[in-house]
Amino acid sequence: MPSLHINFLQYLQNGLDILLVWFVIYRLIIIIQGTKAVQLLKGVTIIIVVKVLSSLFGLHTLQFLMDQALTWGFLAVIIIFQPELRRALEQLGRGRFFSRTSPGGANDRTDIVESIAKATEYMAKRRIGALISFERQTGMGDYIESGIPLNANLSSELLINIFIPNTPLHDGAVIIQGEKITAAACYLPLSESAFISKELGTRHRAAVGISEVTDSITIVVSEETGAVSVARNGNLYRELSKDELVNLLNTELKSPEESTTSKWNWKVKRNG
Repeated sequence: MPSLHINFLQYLQNGLDILLVWFVIYRLIIIIQGTKAVQLLKGVTIIIVVKVLSSLFGLHTLQFLMDQALTWGFLAVIIIFQPELRRALEQLGRGRFFSRTSPGGANDRTDIVESIAKATEYMAKRRIGALISFERQTGMGDYIESGIPLNANLSSELLINIFIPNTPLHDGAVIIQGEKITAAACYLPLSESAFISKELGTRHRAAVGISEVTDSITIVVSEETGAVSVARNGNLYRELSKDELVNLLNTELKSPEESTTSKWNWKVKRNG
């Protein structure tokens, strides 16, 4: 009888141990979800698969290279995942690591697109420069931290007021997550592409720059001409009409569940 009691306690301890480990793994997945760490983890997975295949087929040189990559991989993970690790430790210190994160409601894409179209049309007519970036699958946490946090509901009126000249938040980019304006006055990386027209300024280079390192959609309103442009996948598509902008946003802001492939018929002038 005592032996049965001890075995039960051991099973209970093992079960609790497994549950806690899975919970920690789950919280880590939640933290890195939508960040660049996900893409890097896919690369690590490919290295592991190549190592297994090279071992099975006797490819000794390739196996040696994969072994070296995995041997030094721990140090590389610390360096590469530094922003995500820092964010996880910050959440742990704030007591948010074990808190329940409630997923936001379904995005009302129609309202978002209408607000953006209305704001860009207003600013384009008055030649008010603007830079608006939509976060998609690749996280933009580092760029959000460079700006002023807002966490405000998206509206055309708020966007217009942010970019009014000589106001504290007008210089920099607005970053939108879902239905929220997460931050304003954010710094985005400038593209060094030689294919960008010399007549374009810093806003356009920043829009192309962020599209080169993330899958974001970034809207630019030119302060000089009032033209509306969109940066996507390292390309800048210029002089969009209101209808083209609405069509683009309706297509590109679909969730992965709504559309596995996102295509739009780009007919406007590219970088040059």
